[in-house]
Amino acid sequence: MFLARPTISAAQARRTRILAQIAVIVFALPATGAACAQAIDYSVQIDAPGRLDDLLEDNLDLVRWRGNPRLDLEQLQRLVKDAPEQARTLIATEGYYSPKVSAGLDTSSAVPVARVIVDPGPPVLVGDVDLILRGFEPLSQGSKPFDQATLYRSWTLGVGEQFRQADWEAAKRNLLRQVMQTRYPRAQLVETSATVDPDALRALLRVVVDSGPEIRLGELRIEGLKRYPRHIITNLNQIKPGAEYSEAALQSFQARLQDTGYFSTVEVSTDMAAALDDNIDELKAEQQGAPEAAPSGPQTLPVVVRVNENKQRNASVGIGYSTNTGARAQVNYDDLNVRGLRLKSQVIAETKRQAARADFYFPTTARGYNDSFGAGFERNDLRGEITNVATVAVRRAWGTPLLERSLTFEYLSEKQTVEGQLSRNSKSLPLTYSITKRQLDNLIQPTRGYVVNAQLGGALLPVLTDERFVRAYTRFVNYRPISVDSTLILRGEAGALGSKEKDGVPSTFLFRAGGDQSVRGYGYQELGVRENDAVVGGRYLLTGGVEYQYWFKPPWGVAVFVDAGNAADRIEDLKPEFGYGIGARWRSPVGPINVDLAYGQAIKEARLHFSVGFTF
Repeated sequence: MFLARPTISAAQARRTRILAQIAVIVFALPATGAACAQAIDYSVQIDAPGRLDDLLEDNLDLVRWRGNPRLDLEQLQRLVKDAPEQARTLIATEGYYSPKVSAGLDTSSAVPVARVIVDPGPPVLVGDVDLILRGFEPLSQGSKPFDQATLYRSWTLGVGEQFRQADWEAAKRNLLRQVMQTRYPRAQLVETSATVDPDALRALLRVVVDSGPEIRLGELRIEGLKRYPRHIITNLNQIKPGAEYSEAALQSFQARLQDTGYFSTVEVSTDMAAALDDNIDELKAEQQGAPEAAPSGPQTLPVVVRVNENKQRNASVGIGYSTNTGARAQVNYDDLNVRGLRLKSQVIAETKRQAARADFYFPTTARGYNDSFGAGFERNDLRGEITNVATVAVRRAWGTPLLERSLTFEYLSEKQTVEGQLSRNSKSLPLTYSITKRQLDNLIQPTRGYVVNAQLGGALLPVLTDERFVRAYTRFVNYRPISVDSTLILRGEAGALGSKEKDGVPSTFLFRAGGDQSVRGYGYQELGVRENDAVVGGRYLLTGGVEYQYWFKPPWGVAVFVDAGNAADRIEDLKPEFGYGIGARWRSPVGPINVDLAYGQAIKEARLHFSVGFTF
């Protein structure tokens, strides 16, 4: 026979603690200054297996009241006496309903010791799960039945698993969340119960889910748009009127709008208030005795876009430091409406690099294309090589953050000065295709998955080009969890340039290695082809690295790593140079902050590397 016993919720556990604390306060109220002088110091020893030790350590009043100046010996004895019952209440939330708990106070030493000993006994296991779905019938012709089998499989607290209160609550939340994501956003848990039989060590679970009305997405309504044209929003809307409700589709639409830069905040939702009004009207009709009408079909709700516009013009300045290129000062100027285009411009002055660039972006087209054009100038002074490059480019980008693609057509004019040689000028008109695929659990703080980028391009026509060439490049990062607290990261990159002559190919399209995001232990682009006392780019590139991260106290972690690689003009000269070291990690709100101390084996020197965020 099953005994119906209410489960202990987190709220009930908190109320138990609060009542115990109030009792202690009440007993302590008569305390005077003299009583305060008799405050007692004591220690607590808890003998409980597994996670129960931490649970009691964090929640027992016997522990929480340590150090209270108004607690005397009599009140301490009362806390010790109450500890077993409070411990049983707490332990029940972990699925142990028949524990043996004892508590005592040892006053033989100068500092009394309160001991709590717990034998939790066998845990209660889930004996049966009864999931009942109400509603979920397709109401319109052509609608597909709801995938109930997948919903059943998504239940996370299965038969035979230990019945923990936190897992029970999480399973119910996850189930409802699964339903609400598509077609039935107004689904509700109309009944939930857990019947526990401590003698049989079984818990019978029952959950009843009501789907509520099926929701379809309708017309687009825009609120808050004043300064910018309407097509900035409508061109990005991929939701067709009559489509089934999809939370993922709404969030994707919202992310695309946020990425435009036109808005400080964006909210994309459905007008649930309209659906509630319809339900209230139906309820009133039923109460007034009106005949019950047959279901008329899914409810269609408008897609509402609420935006707060960014300022049309914005200027910002900043300073910083990079272990790659030194101290940095930067000025940005953006204008979101220059004859219907968006302007982004910046001037950067770094120790080893100076650059200025301005780009104009067209509003995203209805087919999802992001077109832009711009011009820039960049000067680099690296390892005895000075380059001055002027560029004019047009670009088309499309896709999603998970799969980005772009096509860039540009004109480059470069002046290269290598220490001990005459300056060389080159020009080129290349076309480059780039694709980036991301499969990560988190785009800002990844711990699992991979990112890979591949580029293929070249200047194939003898037009505004000194030396025709073809160039291929690829790079990847792979995150592999080893345990809950550790991750293995694999990195690699490779590149190759094909041309009749190397001279005449702008150095932008050649390869070098070394630095924060390459082979650590070496300076930024320190590895390459030697020309006199300078290091210049080579035709080929191959690098790789292995890093092990251990998060000993999240968000803090440590890392050990080995990197290797080089760049050369011949494949047989790609002799890898090794760097290895240790690092500190912190998961900040803007992404991981990495501080590495790496030793370059070839140069026999240690170098500090610092980087912020996950960049790829």
